[in-house]
Amino acid sequence: MTKDQDARAAVPGLERGLNILRLFKRSRPHITPPAMARELGIPRSTVHRLAVTLEALGFLQRVDGTGAFALGPAVLTIGYEYLASLDIVQLSNPILARLHNETKLSTHLAVRHGTEIVYLGRHAQRATAISNVTVGTSLPAHATVMGRMMLADLSPAELRALYGKGPLPAYTDQTPTSLTALEALLIEDRQRGCAISPAFFERGVTAVAAPLRDRTGRVVAVTNVTVVDAALDPRYLRGELKDRVLAAAAEISTLLGAPATGDNAPTRHSGELGADGRSGRKRMEERFRPDV
Repeated sequence: MTKDQDARAAVPGLERGLNILRLFKRSRPHITPPAMARELGIPRSTVHRLAVTLEALGFLQRVDGTGAFALGPAVLTIGYEYLASLDIVQLSNPILARLHNETKLSTHLAVRHGTEIVYLGRHAQRATAISNVTVGTSLPAHATVMGRMMLADLSPAELRALYGKGPLPAYTDQTPTSLTALEALLIEDRQRGCAISPAFFERGVTAVAAPLRDRTGRVVAVTNVTVVDAALDPRYLRGELKDRVLAAAAEISTLLGAPATGDNAPTRHSGELGADGRSGRKRMEERFRPDV
């Protein structure tokens, strides 16, 4: 079937119903039917019928006394079924859990959807919680080190097609606000093979991200470790911690069928002794110092 045939076979009512669901965001969990109609440019009577249908199916639920709707549990069910269907989540989970246990830092798995990254997996640091980051959270790709790892796999033409010529939103003073500035960072990320950032997207959050590749060599996902409200010794951040993230990413990539490069040799586990006679875990504990 050609694209034109696909377009003719499309169901407008289904498309409109799905567009209603896409209106809901973390920053806007409740929406009234008039607002839906206004933003989608469709009649209120049509919105009412669609909203009632989605409510009956469990995809929307009414917010008492406001006339607004919120997402219903059926959306969550489909989301979790989608995550469960992804081999990459299952394959990476034990490796990211081990990385979390060894470093005592939060580890995450994400993929790119357009100009955003979407979190598919998370092993949270117990001492502090990463603010508002859960499975399903989406963040701007250009403003996060995880997103940069995904964008670094794109060609200049693909980047231009994705972002156009307009300015990019800034979130901290380190966020690239132009395609030229973003491309400069991506060149460094490609050369390094990972992205390292203290407080790149959110102040007080330090992250190291590495790409996951499939059998074709393309970047299909990204993983990272993050630490909140603590300063890391730069030598540890750009040395042992970076190596551990790269090793975990290489291990997951191998499971995804990526050819071995030999660049990311496994590092010592936390319980093994180094040349100085100290365990990896003991050395890690000494890398942390209070944030001042």
